[in-house]
Amino acid sequence: MRYFLSMLASTLVGMTVIFSAHAGESRSIGLMTGPESGTYIQIGKDIAQVMAKEGIKVEVRSSLGSIDNLKKISTTGENAALGIVQSDVLGFLKRSNNPQSQEIANKLRMIAPFYQEEVHVLASKNITSIKDLAGKRVVVGAEGSGSMLTAVNLFSLLNITPAKMYKIDPPEGVVAVLTGQADALIFVGGKPVRLFKNMEQLSGLQGENAGRLNTVHLLALDDPALLREYRPAQISPKDYHFVEKTIPTIALNAVLVGFDFTLKDTPYYHARCEQMGKLATALQKYLPDLQRTGHAKWKEVDLSAPLNLWKRDACASPKLTRKTEAAPAVLKPSPSDLLEKKSNADPATKKLQQDLLKVIQKPE
Repeated sequence: MRYFLSMLASTLVGMTVIFSAHAGESRSIGLMTGPESGTYIQIGKDIAQVMAKEGIKVEVRSSLGSIDNLKKISTTGENAALGIVQSDVLGFLKRSNNPQSQEIANKLRMIAPFYQEEVHVLASKNITSIKDLAGKRVVVGAEGSGSMLTAVNLFSLLNITPAKMYKIDPPEGVVAVLTGQADALIFVGGKPVRLFKNMEQLSGLQGENAGRLNTVHLLALDDPALLREYRPAQISPKDYHFVEKTIPTIALNAVLVGFDFTLKDTPYYHARCEQMGKLATALQKYLPDLQRTGHAKWKEVDLSAPLNLWKRDACASPKLTRKTEAAPAVLKPSPSDLLEKKSNADPATKKLQQDLLKVIQKPE
């Protein structure tokens, strides 16, 4: 893990830790979410819709994922006061020996805990267990994504060393597994994830891509070692039609985070702090509406639920103060792994891949 954390630190190095929320008008809140094919951006759009009813303008921005969100929040000149991240990302930041990573972690606060996110492992059918990924080619998600962090963490917990770990976007990763250029893909997202829902349509493909859906499946994740840091969950045929039977998996939480605006006694910080409070109040007010008409994951949200490691934002929760916050848990370090980018596909397969991508990336 030292190699990975140094690589993560290098991603964050050079960022001025004067948070980007300081830029732009305080009337607009930039919200970093995730890729267009994921759940975060749909949740972000739901938030923006209900906040508009309270006169709060939320600018929803797509991103590569959790680490990219932290990078944007922590960079001057970005309108990114808020971001949605995976709950295990903070642990990776706190494990780092890099001072900037530590500083970023210390200035982040939880605005609200959101829904559970399931770990999806799409693999060729000749792979029957996650431990079979030792010595295999695994897509771990785009650079800056939370899926990449979780994948490395899973391999660490299970002492698995893949032959290759490819950093490519999830849609291309799915295609790589379907065409045999990779053995598996690891993706974290609140089910149902559009990326996998779109795969249901592959059953209707004709020509050389016909039958590819029958060559892959979602792996069961039931090793007790995984429950040290994750919760048990399930994926069923109701979530994705190509899943033949309910399988166990693991889950973490999506978290709405922001910068700690109690750190300075200035008019700007006061205004932003007040804005965070109004946003949190509006979330509580409109949660029943979101659970009725928004993304299915809103039905799982408990805004009062505690999360290990994360400190609640004092602006969003006025009754809380930094003096009463619990100390973060001690984190267990992990060994390192090698990540590399996937090379371009063979030219002969590009047309087949493009046909598959049209289905996988189809918007709602």
